[in-house]
Amino acid sequence: MEPLWTIEETAAFLKLPVETLRTWRKNKTGPRAARMGKHLRYSPQHVVRWFKECGGEVA
Repeated sequence: MEPLWTIEETAAFLKLPVETLRTWRKNKTGPRAARMGKHLRYSPQHVVRWFKECGGEVA
């Protein structure tokens, strides 16, 4: 199993502000995240899949 990303790592990968991910999560429009205690974690595989489904290309 690959390591999960923090919200900061996910935002860095997507080149977006962390606040954008928080807004998307609130609106249920961004990549899926799992809550681990009070922390959010993102699966890199799910983030990349979500990104591709939105029309993005991974370099």
